Amino acid sequence: MASVTSFLSRWAPGLRILRDYSASTLRHDIVAGLVLTTMLVPVGIAYAQASGVPGIYGLYATIVPLLAYALFGPSRILVLGPDSALAAVILAVVLPLSGGDPMRAIALASAMAIVSGLVCIGAGLAKLGFVTELLSKPIRYGYMNGIALTVLLSQLPKLFGFSVEGEGPLTVSWQLVKGIADGKTHAVTLLVGAGTLAVILLLQRVPRAPAVLIGVVGATLAAALFDLSERTGLKVLGPLPQGLPTPALPIIGLDDLRPVLLGGLAVALVSFADTSVLSRVYAIRTRTTVDPNQEMVGLGVANLATGFFQGMPISSSASRTPVAEAAGGRTQVTGVVGALAIAVLLIAAPNLLRDLPTAALAAVVIASAIGLIEITDLRRIHRIQRWEFWLSIICFVGVAVFGAIPGIGIALAIAIAEFLWDGWRPHSAVLGQPEGVQGFHDITRYPEARRIPGLVIFRWDAPLFFANAELFRDRVMAAVRASPTPVRWVVVAAEPVTSVDVTAADLVAELDDSLQAEGVELCFAEMKDPVKDKLKRFGLFARFGAETFYATVDEAVAAYERQRPG
Repeated sequence: MASVTSFLSRWAPGLRILRDYSASTLRHDIVAGLVLTTMLVPVGIAYAQASGVPGIYGLYATIVPLLAYALFGPSRILVLGPDSALAAVILAVVLPLSGGDPMRAIALASAMAIVSGLVCIGAGLAKLGFVTELLSKPIRYGYMNGIALTVLLSQLPKLFGFSVEGEGPLTVSWQLVKGIADGKTHAVTLLVGAGTLAVILLLQRVPRAPAVLIGVVGATLAAALFDLSERTGLKVLGPLPQGLPTPALPIIGLDDLRPVLLGGLAVALVSFADTSVLSRVYAIRTRTTVDPNQEMVGLGVANLATGFFQGMPISSSASRTPVAEAAGGRTQVTGVVGALAIAVLLIAAPNLLRDLPTAALAAVVIASAIGLIEITDLRRIHRIQRWEFWLSIICFVGVAVFGAIPGIGIALAIAIAEFLWDGWRPHSAVLGQPEGVQGFHDITRYPEARRIPGLVIFRWDAPLFFANAELFRDRVMAAVRASPTPVRWVVVAAEPVTSVDVTAADLVAELDDSLQAEGVELCFAEMKDPVKDKLKRFGLFARFGAETFYATVDEAVAAYERQRPG
């Protein structure tokens, strides 16, 4: 029994919260949940339509994940649901494969959610929560800016009241401009959509103002009071299906399997990257801790659940979570209240949103996409580290030109290349002793530093592995040949060396052979014990002997001075 309790406590954090739950907390959570509902409904519908599926499935993908995450998610305040960052990824799979069939579209989206859920759960159980650290800040900025542009371009035609054909930013932009020039703009649709967008953007500057709710309610009232749908042809949402989501296994064809798998993997990466960052931010605010592996499991269970209940892939929300917090939400019961309120709406009042203009929903998505754009910090990066700025731009162009899913591949490839480059061609230095400065330092920074005749102190500022081992050997030999006096000892200042692999170990042995042939002894200083342990396994520690490994550079220099001829 104790083991079962321990298991549930570990993998179902929601149960731990309920054990200490109080009536005063419930009051705050109920109020916050009802406030949150006013935003969950229009945003869920909007993001569903932006993802290429009917709006009702955005509500299904709001109800189910909130309930699942309340039990399995570690964050006390995080709100999950359809998200603008995922819309472009989902649309890239759904649009070309569904052929306009809404049931086929939701089957594809649900299958992506299941794939994403399984990937997240598996990665969480395997303790791979660190994988999102592969994406540096500039690369994340580039990716999100590319997603924002993709989402904007997908929604702008809806704002103008006509559709465009073709894919890619250039084609869509050209078709949009051409459609406007040809007079395809539907004036009332543009007026409603642009007005809603303006209201949202203006009210977002007002603290705690329900900008989305006010904008959507205003557009809905205008459409209903002036009968804009019948009189002008303004497209509206129409009545929602009555009832709750039912379990359904998404059936897809074999030809759909590859793009769905790739799309699900992409969703898993994007959603966890967003969720892990957001959960850490709110963990700091609430003075709690969040296990990234449990976060991955919670997100995975939420995606898996929504996939089996006619939903679409979901993520955390950087716009709805602050609403829950500002409304006084204390725990995940806030999300449960929001989910139950939506369920009541679908059962008791499915016609409540029938006059909601689709242009207003497009405005909601556009406002969210604008919020994804990062420019200010990129300017700072451009000022202090231009090559990282250009990495961000390359990633942005990759996502914008090739699409969200290939863009993730490009982002990962750039991230790995960035990491390998830093280790492949690292900094190294020959050290000397500057007058009036304690310790040994780079002679290129201190040209007047004293060098001990016959001794080369060489520092390597990176792990030693297969990609840089030959460079290490070549730079050591170059330092020996560049020495102003004949060299008798080479001391490698190895404190920055955090790892050595087999290839590097073999090249160190070759380096030792080359130095011995010239009468030069190779020694090491400040090497970490875990690296020494590896050298012992490789046989290098025994080859060199324990006496050639010194605790500090000063100790190695003293040993050299003792044996140096007077």
